[in-house]
Amino acid sequence: MRSILVDAGPLIALFDRDDAHHAAMRGLLRDTAGRLITTWPVVTETSHMLDFEPRAQLDFYRWVAAGGVVVHEIPQEALGRIIELVEKYGDRPMDLADATLVVAAEALGIQEVVSIDRDFEIYRIAGRARFQNLYVRAE
Repeated sequence: MRSILVDAGPLIALFDRDDAHHAAMRGLLRDTAGRLITTWPVVTETSHMLDFEPRAQLDFYRWVAAGGVVVHEIPQEALGRIIELVEKYGDRPMDLADATLVVAAEALGIQEVVSIDRDFEIYRIAGRARFQNLYVRAE
C-alpha cells in the first residue's frame, strides 16, 4: 500500500475551516489513495495550533484514534539523526516535527509528503533523495 507522510500544516488546515488551505487539503487528502503517516511531534504541533477551538482539537484526536493517520514512533536512538538534521538545516530552521518526518521517511522508505511548507523542497532523505510534495500551491 502507498504510504504518504503528512506534516502539521495540512492537518491544521483539514480541521480549521477558516484556514486558507482547508478546501484544498480536504480534496487532496480525500482523493489521494494511500495510508497517511505522521509522527507524535506533528500531532503535538497540530494540537497546539488547533487549541483556539477545543471542538477542532477533539475532532482531530478522534480522527487520529480512528486511523485517519498512522503515527510512526520515532525511537530515542533516532535523536542523534534528528540532531544532525537540525544542525544541517539550521538556516531554515528545521523544527522537531520536520526532523521526525525526515527520520520517518528514511526508516520507512517514503518520498511522498503533504506539506504546506516549502522546506520539504530543500530537505533530503538520507542526504540525497528529494521529497515529492503532493500539495502544489497555485501561486
